[in-house]
Order: sequence, then C-alpha cells, then structure tokens
Amino acid sequence: MEQVGVDLGERSYRIKIGTGLLSSLDQHLAEAGIKTGTKLLVITDERVKELYGADIEANLQQSNFEFRLTAVPEGETSKSLDRAKELYDEAVDFGLERSSAVVAFGGGVVGDLAGFIAATYMRGIPLVQVPTTLLAQVDSSVGGKVAVNHEAGKNLIGAFYQPEGVIIDLEVLTTLEERDVKSGLAEVIKYGVIWDNNFFNYLQVNSKAIRDLDFEVLTKVIQRSCQIKAEIVGEDEKEKGLRAILNYGHTIGHAVEALAGYGKYRHGEAVAVGMVSAVKLAHKLEMVTETEVQKQQKLISSLGLPTTFDNFKIDNIIAKTRQDKKVQDGQVRYILPNQIGEVEIVSGIAKDLITEVLEDQQEG
Repeated sequence: MEQVGVDLGERSYRIKIGTGLLSSLDQHLAEAGIKTGTKLLVITDERVKELYGADIEANLQQSNFEFRLTAVPEGETSKSLDRAKELYDEAVDFGLERSSAVVAFGGGVVGDLAGFIAATYMRGIPLVQVPTTLLAQVDSSVGGKVAVNHEAGKNLIGAFYQPEGVIIDLEVLTTLEERDVKSGLAEVIKYGVIWDNNFFNYLQVNSKAIRDLDFEVLTKVIQRSCQIKAEIVGEDEKEKGLRAILNYGHTIGHAVEALAGYGKYRHGEAVAVGMVSAVKLAHKLEMVTETEVQKQQKLISSLGLPTTFDNFKIDNIIAKTRQDKKVQDGQVRYILPNQIGEVEIVSGIAKDLITEVLEDQQEG
C-alpha cells in the first residue's frame, strides 16, 4: 500500500492507495480518525451499490460502526439541490449528529454530492472519500472541492471542505466501463502538462500498460497524480492563485459538457477536448511549438480520448465560458501551457482567435 499526505495544517489527511482496501474498510476508517461506534451515512450510486453494496455492508456489520447505506441514481443529474434535500432528509431520519460521518463511496458525482452534504449538514460533519472511478481517485476526491450543479453551470453551488481521509482501492477499476477508465486518464494527462514533464513522458511510454489496467503502473500513476494535486492544494487550498492551474482544459471542457447536456460527454472526455483547445490557443499565441501541440494530441489519442467535439454553435461555447467560475473582472481566464510541465493563466484572448481554434476542432 502507498500513501500520499495532503499537508493543510489542522486539516491535513492521508490518501491510501492499494488493492484489497475495501475488505478492511472499517480499519481504514478508524485510522482516518472515525471513532468506533460512530454513525455513518454511506452515500453511493445505484450501480456501485449493486456491485459492492453487499461487501461494504458485510464489512461494516462486523465492525462496531452504526451505518446506513443509501444510493442515488447514477449520473450527473444527481448533483442537484433536489437530490441534496433527499439526503438531508435521510440524515435527519437516521439521526446523524455532528460527531457522525459521511462516507462518499462512488465516483466523482457521489464524491461531490456526499461531500456537499457533509460540508453543510449541521454546518459540517466528518467526511471520508472512497472513490470508485479513476477520475475520482486522481482528481475529485482529493483537495476538498464539493458541489452540486445549477442549471446555469456545473459546480456553481459548493464549498471547500477537506475529508478526514481518502481510501483508494485499485481493484474497483476492473468493474468500470472502458470509457470511464479513459475519462479518468484525461485528468492524469493534465497533471503532466501543468506540473511534471517527466510524468508526462512516463505516461507516453506506459500508455498501453495503463489502458490494460496494469496495477503496478496504475499505482505509480495514481500516486504521482495525487502527489501533484496535494502539492498544489497544499500551497493554495482555496484557489486564490496557483490552484487555478488544475482547471487546465476545463474552461472549454465544461462549456462543451454543458452544451451537450450532462451525460453525453464523460467529464474527462470534455476535458480532453478542452486541453486540445488550450494547447492550440497557446500555439496561436506563440507560447508553444507545433511539436508540443502534437505531443499532447498524440498522448490524448493514444489513451482513447477525443480531440474534437460535436458541431455546436461556436458563439454558444464562448458564451458558456463566460459563466466559468474562473472569470475575473469580466475576463475569461484560460490555463495555457508554456511547455510540457508548465502553464500560466492568460486573460483577454481575442474572440476571433478562440473561434478559429474551436472551428478547427469541430466534427463534420
């Protein structure tokens, strides 16, 4: 088992990465500081409950935790205030107290939703993240961002709320659809581009092993991804500056995801498209060479991710980016690479330049 520390003073916690961790979930919860006998509201989705619900119940039943396992429908539509209210009702009915805890057992949607419940119920109760998708393992379960969506945009209602710990069991990845594995790999590529050229090169060399779910390689990939995010979050927990670079690919990506209707594109697929937009914008601005554009596109394609998007109206995409949370003083801020391993925040990019890049990415 590998561990990564997230250093945030009193809010510091550890990420555990290994195989077979779910079979000793009660032990790992206790090691994360959740006292024996604590009431646990375990929030999952219907698919994960079908796959692992019986195992989790069996483990917790033989422990001294009092728990309730509740499942929400699978998919982005569950990240809503309506669904949150249902979970608040569940928490009240179960008798959760401030000393109780929420366990987020699922992918990014469950992690965001359950985290939002933990952050807001009784002004905050302990949270443990048990991510079951690659995307959640390398990204959304780490760093404390929790939220639900609004019809105007993704993750507009939320908080920064750190978990007590993150428990990552690689074996759950074997039950994912191939498309979901690929979606998670977009966030992995992002870490190489924004922070670590050597990691980017490692992904290039090991792309086949990654797609084949080689656990030895995946352990290194997940560990390094979590380390990078922990380093960035440790320096800028609440996105006052540096942490914004974690949104590489997300400005256009979120717009494409929203315009298509949440669910048509997996989050990572939309981010992959957005990363291609970003590096092409950087090339237009003479920040990177054509060679670096091709390196990113090649790695994205080799890991089975899209580089183009459906035939949306370009003006609609650009308008959607203006609702992005990174907009400052009315200016859309793009995260653009200077080279592999280094990015910067750029504002005030001309609309015709963005239009030119997006037209080049349209299908058909």
